[in-house]
Amino acid sequence: MICKDLQASLETLTHRYDREQIAVLLDSNIAFDSPYPTLRIETEEAHKSLETVTQIWDFLLEHHITRRGLLLCVGGGVLTDMGGFAAATYKRGIDFIHIPTTLLAMIDASSGGKTGINYRGLKNHIGVFASPVETLIWPGWLRTLPPHQFLSGFAEMLKTGFLSPTLWNSLLQYDLETMDLDALAPLIEECLRVKEQIVQTDPREAGLRKVLNLGHTFGHALEEITMVNRQSSNGQLLHGYAVLYGLIAELYLSVALLGCPKEPLQQLTQLMLHHYGRPECKCSDRAQLIALMQQDKKNERAAQINCTLIRDIGDPVINHCITPEQAEEALEYLFSL
Repeated sequence: MICKDLQASLETLTHRYDREQIAVLLDSNIAFDSPYPTLRIETEEAHKSLETVTQIWDFLLEHHITRRGLLLCVGGGVLTDMGGFAAATYKRGIDFIHIPTTLLAMIDASSGGKTGINYRGLKNHIGVFASPVETLIWPGWLRTLPPHQFLSGFAEMLKTGFLSPTLWNSLLQYDLETMDLDALAPLIEECLRVKEQIVQTDPREAGLRKVLNLGHTFGHALEEITMVNRQSSNGQLLHGYAVLYGLIAELYLSVALLGCPKEPLQQLTQLMLHHYGRPECKCSDRAQLIALMQQDKKNERAAQINCTLIRDIGDPVINHCITPEQAEEALEYLFSL
């Protein structure tokens, strides 16, 4: 739910739990006053691991949290992914509430019931489907969000926009220079509405929910290669930036293979060049990127590359398998911009 008073909303949700059975998992960079036992963790992608989840399990054990317990997950997408996974597997599952503090977490990680950790350099390869009791979205967190983190979250909003012509047009009109939160709030709400309708129909991603993977086959590979090679001069490539670059590659294929109009690709390319910059990967990375895409968890057969593409805005196509040669062509286009 989108809330105006975070504390009041939280008290309404926690009153049915024993105070001794509530614990907090908190991003180490976030200021959050809580009367409950709190574990602060580092939330870079490198920490999205089984070792960190073990820390969380140990913390819950040390505070004698039972199956009637509640874990409050306060932070960005890495934290909500890990916190949800830890809660869903601790004592075969305890309740958890997500309180996302970044735009990316509000739009993507904290809703939809996906949890997980990275494994051997592969993004979210270990995880379960488990939904929080509630997700409390308070836009006030975004007032102090750095611009690059804001843009990362907005990229996931753009992805959702490709599933709805009305939403896409509204997102194109949003002023990324001012980052007006009052104008952003209804866009967040609409993105969540579109996602919720899809997830309710297909909670475990057997079919329709795969439309939400648009941009992610290429995006995860671009994200993973910076984890493996540590090649980005700015550190780890942010998830939203990777998704935006992945969207451009997959829209290129949508135009080439499915006859999608060129205008959405041109519009997104202009947004990228003006606000996000070019990816730092090089053409020499193509073979490694394709190998990573062949390991993507969305693939249903070994060594295939499974993408979500679009015929047009609002007309996605799931389970479209592409060849390594087609993937290479799309990467060549992306790196040429």
